[in-house]
Amino acid sequence: MLIRLQPERTGMILGEGSMFIMIVLGGAFLFHQSLNKERRLQHQKKNFLLSVTHELKSPLAAIKLYLETIQKRSLTKQQVDDFVGKCLMDIDRLNDMVENMLLAAKIENQSYTFPKQEFSLSVLVDSIVNRLQINKCDLNQQLINAEIEPKIDVTGDKFALTSVVTNLIENAIKYSQPCETVEVKLFSKAGKVHLQVADHGIGIADEEKSRIFERFYRVGSEETRNTKGTGLGLYIVKQVLDKHQADIQVRDNLPAGSVFEVIF
Repeated sequence: MLIRLQPERTGMILGEGSMFIMIVLGGAFLFHQSLNKERRLQHQKKNFLLSVTHELKSPLAAIKLYLETIQKRSLTKQQVDDFVGKCLMDIDRLNDMVENMLLAAKIENQSYTFPKQEFSLSVLVDSIVNRLQINKCDLNQQLINAEIEPKIDVTGDKFALTSVVTNLIENAIKYSQPCETVEVKLFSKAGKVHLQVADHGIGIADEEKSRIFERFYRVGSEETRNTKGTGLGLYIVKQVLDKHQADIQVRDNLPAGSVFEVIF
């Protein structure tokens, strides 16, 4: 109709019409992408709520059972010490999860300032390894083999970097088979500090490597997944390391498993 009314402006009308159609199609495409992203995020949030419920109930139930056993039965001192030790391990697990959720929330709303100070990363990694170390090989227990170079100091947020190291080692344990060794190495090379955490577990598919640092992202669904977790650990790791201008690399650990390497 416009061309019939103004034939001398045919080129301009066709050009503007084509541009309008391209803008509409581009907007529709971006809206579709945004909608899919929102649906994916809602699904991940649902998985997160399911996993948090499980993660809270499981150690609480175990602690209650141990304490009721101590209360109702006549046990030897060794048995009581063993049950108390297991209760403390479950409490540490709960504490780590709560700290993760609080830190993730503060990072998300940008209320965390990452206060930095100089401290010994060697001492920090060694203390975390000792806390998570399994000294006997039983079901669902792994052995941590640590090679920690002494006197390595860094300037950073000690609390946030504690969460980074804890999450990396716990992830390696979580995705390993029982009695599989997890290797933790801390060393300096060419003026940079390297932290490596390697496992011999199920590994990470190439198409997943680019998404594992997303908030709430976990492979599969809570109804079918066997491994524990909330999908916040690696998200926190990436966010904290970005604030410290540190890099993290993920590669396959041949013949099986994964290697996470942090470079300060």
